[in-house]
Amino acid sequence: MAVYLVTGGAGFIGSHISEDLLRRGHSVRILDNFSTGKRNNLEMVVQAAGGNDHLEICEGDLRSYHTVLEAVAGVDYIIHQGALPSVSRAVQDPLTSNDVNVTGTLHVLYAALKADVKRVVYASSSSVYGDNPILPKHEALTPMPLSPYAVSKLAAEQYCQVFTHIYGLETVSLRYFNVFGPRQDPTSLYSAVIPRFITAALQDNVVTINGDGLQSRDFTYVTNVVRANLLACEAPGAAGHTINVSCGARYSLLDLLDQLTGLLGKQIKCQHTDSRVGDVKHSQASIERAGELLGYEPAVSFADGLALTVEWYKKHMHQAA
Repeated sequence: MAVYLVTGGAGFIGSHISEDLLRRGHSVRILDNFSTGKRNNLEMVVQAAGGNDHLEICEGDLRSYHTVLEAVAGVDYIIHQGALPSVSRAVQDPLTSNDVNVTGTLHVLYAALKADVKRVVYASSSSVYGDNPILPKHEALTPMPLSPYAVSKLAAEQYCQVFTHIYGLETVSLRYFNVFGPRQDPTSLYSAVIPRFITAALQDNVVTINGDGLQSRDFTYVTNVVRANLLACEAPGAAGHTINVSCGARYSLLDLLDQLTGLLGKQIKCQHTDSRVGDVKHSQASIERAGELLGYEPAVSFADGLALTVEWYKKHMHQAA
């Protein structure tokens, strides 16, 4: 069995990746500073995986190269989820976003090179495409980032490609499209739309929609992202590539509300506010490259994933806070 370092492993996606790796019998080391990651996510990981015999927690910051170098020692693969998420957060504080997302990734890559890590899989974002009107978005499109967050993700992608082409370190960048599922934090100022909608509806609160609600997204259940990361660690032809990870479909926020209304069996109150700065209008991915290079195809549809997510929040909403 292999040894994996999961940066940001206490976060929403990172904790799901860590749990799956542990279930498969691998050893997992998590590096997290718990600024956005949550300790109760790790408790749920240990419970779901049946123990923590193969789990090691390193509390530290990606901005410290020494910390990263220590965390990387002796690992086979790095799944780099650690980042400061959110477009709006980066608009307010571009300096910190750059330090964590760009410099932090450079630290991971350089440490991986020194430690002879087999491969680094990097979590990028569909935000790098910006508002390019072409749909679906494919990896050959020229990036058009609209926010400091998107710029930071694109810069880190390019560092990954440079480390592959110049230094021979195998890297794969996965562009995530609107990931959702259990453990996603609905309470943060920067939380994603699905957990906010679900928890507001469950509590009979008003759902706030930025803009007209016609903006569309390629909502992707977290299990699909976990599978893509594990495939990307070992797929022989993937090194040096950037690859979309999604379901290849799109739904508007009004579509989302309709589906939630059906799942919850009640009318959801909503109000509209101004659109957010830096947000794109429509997003949908081509996943042909993911199929060709990774053997990836989505295992859980948007509708099924949404139903699973609603059920989780009904049972565990107190743990999401």
